[in-house]
Amino acid sequence: MKGFIFLLVAIIFETLGTSMLKMSEQFTKLTPSVVSIIAYLITFYFLSLSLKTMPVGIAYGIWGGLGIVLITVIGAVFFKQTPDVPAIIGIGLIVAGVVVVNVFSKMSVH
Repeated sequence: MKGFIFLLVAIIFETLGTSMLKMSEQFTKLTPSVVSIIAYLITFYFLSLSLKTMPVGIAYGIWGGLGIVLITVIGAVFFKQTPDVPAIIGIGLIVAGVVVVNVFSKMSVH
């Protein structure tokens, strides 16, 4: 369970880091640039902690999949980047993939 909590923290900070990366305007704005870098450092630290108890493929799949979903929502809400139908279908498939791996995979989380 601790691995999933660490992974959730990593996902949250990855989403923050990516949002700030957009706001940094290619690292030309100081505050979003610094927040982005710090958020990514925190992300990788907590991702590494989750790998103590989770297989790397499972952790990375969840991290990447949920990160894509969250940043797409943030992009739509805050940056007016509305996904089209193919993007929504693709994101739905990503979510389905994360669910399948977590529900049906025999890879152990020790």
